[in-house]
Amino acid sequence: MTTVHDVTSVVEGLWPERGAEDWDTVGLVVGQRSDPVTHIRLVVDVTPEIITDALEAGADFIIAHHPLLLRGITSVAEETYKGACVTALIRARIGLLAAHTNADIVERGVSDVLATKLGLVEVSPIVPSLGSESAGVGRVGNLGQATTLGALARAVANLVPATAQGIRVSGEFARQVRRVAICGGAGDSLLSEATVREADVFITSDLRHHPASEFREWAKLNGGAALIDVSHWASEWVWLDTAAEQLRTALPAVTVSVSDVRTDPWDFLVVQ
Repeated sequence: MTTVHDVTSVVEGLWPERGAEDWDTVGLVVGQRSDPVTHIRLVVDVTPEIITDALEAGADFIIAHHPLLLRGITSVAEETYKGACVTALIRARIGLLAAHTNADIVERGVSDVLATKLGLVEVSPIVPSLGSESAGVGRVGNLGQATTLGALARAVANLVPATAQGIRVSGEFARQVRRVAICGGAGDSLLSEATVREADVFITSDLRHHPASEFREWAKLNGGAALIDVSHWASEWVWLDTAAEQLRTALPAVTVSVSDVRTDPWDFLVVQ
């Protein structure tokens, strides 16, 4: 019998908690370590719809990329979103574990998977972890051959699930690009990194107006990187299949599945 303890041990081997940022809250959120686990469901976010989906799939454990309790709460009353989720998980005896920034930085982590699926070679972290050349925040590498910014944006669109946001691009469609920096999830904190500025294009999510605008104007003056902005949820959902493969290898007696419930917060786009 595979237990919650067994699952947490495997997760620690794949995505060690010591790799999480200081502000992050990763690890076991709901569950008893002696409880059996027969079916793990992988998700980006935890919502009531995700929990219903897990129940319908027959899952008794959820591994989420985004921590449900990242920011402090003072109540788990059921009329609150987080309280409703915690209560539903406990009633259904579904365990919950979060693997967030600790799963971003590792080999075969979120950004590494995106880089691999885009065909980047000679890949290294944008910001290496202390004492490691292969782990760290984001990735930078080269395409096998140069392409246009427009063609690369289309390749990104084909890689990630569709969302209302679509793919936003800053730069000329026909611009030639080969050196690519990438960060799954929110990445505007990396705009000042030399490896990002020296790339031909930076692919990330949640680019806010002022950082993106300032970077764009700097890039015009200095020949810096173009920008491709994708849905935060979509950029991280791509990683789940790889995580599922790793878990199936380590826990052969457990069913591991990926939820296709869309938890991107936007429903539709009005084009002007």
